[in-house]
Amino acid sequence: MSWVILIVSGAFESVFAIALSKSEGFTRPIPVVVFVVAVIISMGGLGIALRDLPVGTGYAVWVGVGAALTVVYSLATGQESASPIKVALLLGIVGCVVGLQVVSQGH
Repeated sequence: MSWVILIVSGAFESVFAIALSKSEGFTRPIPVVVFVVAVIISMGGLGIALRDLPVGTGYAVWVGVGAALTVVYSLATGQESASPIKVALLLGIVGCVVGLQVVSQGH
């Protein structure tokens, strides 16, 4: 269950990063509210997941999930341009996240 919580928390990291960019320096109220709620959910979930997972692995997975989803969102909305190398690097992040989960099964 800790892995599920960690992955969901990583997804909320992406939500808070996107909301932060849309807040225009904390001047737009709705993105600010989304940012605050997403930070609380994301950090809370990370804290819960780290009860059962090693901090290094948990943090790396949390950041990897958040970063990958943020880039995917940016690609999907046209805020960033896609390229084969960018897609390959994103797949590398996902592969590393999966790899960390696999090697941490014995913990």
